[in-house]
Amino acid sequence: MTGNGQAAGNGTASFQLIILIGPPGAGKTTVGALLAARLGTGFTDTDAVVEAAAGKPVADIFISDGEPEFRRLERDAVGTALTSNSGAGTRPAGVLGLGGGAVMDEQTRARLAGRAVVYLETGFSELAKRVGLDRARPLLIGQNPRGQLKSLLDQRLPVYEGLAWLTVRTDGRDPDEIAAEIAAEIAAGLAPGYGEPPGDGR
Repeated sequence: MTGNGQAAGNGTASFQLIILIGPPGAGKTTVGALLAARLGTGFTDTDAVVEAAAGKPVADIFISDGEPEFRRLERDAVGTALTSNSGAGTRPAGVLGLGGGAVMDEQTRARLAGRAVVYLETGFSELAKRVGLDRARPLLIGQNPRGQLKSLLDQRLPVYEGLAWLTVRTDGRDPDEIAAEIAAEIAAGLAPGYGEPPGDGR
């Protein structure tokens, strides 16, 4: 577990949204739901929001509409979630799990700057086991899914690391243990703006 402190103490909201990022298979959905339960708040998965808007699974969107359309829907889902969960009160505004590639969008990265972003760090070998390289993940379809996963991680890891105020290692750990660690860090006051009065009157 590491924290880069880049967003700490900005005081922009009394209780901010907790945002989980990381590669496919990092456990964002599972950990996010457990964390939300611990914090007494709601959990939103942007992939689920996109699927609801499109009326079909993510894999089908990639096949029938193409990746650019999926990324547009994803960008809209993230933007809506971030603006509708401003947070004001005694509980976190919510927990938001982003799709693995959402952070590659420039607008999304700008929206995440200074927020309580938690990077679920997972090693390549662990991810390969978790995602099951024989399964039909949209970006791992092809002749060499293992190589595709490695290339995907090479592109995204620096972005994940740069956005995170808190990095939590997930290899070989129970999801509830990970959720408990994140909740403890929030309770300790590491999350930006937690326990501080709203700075914009909202």
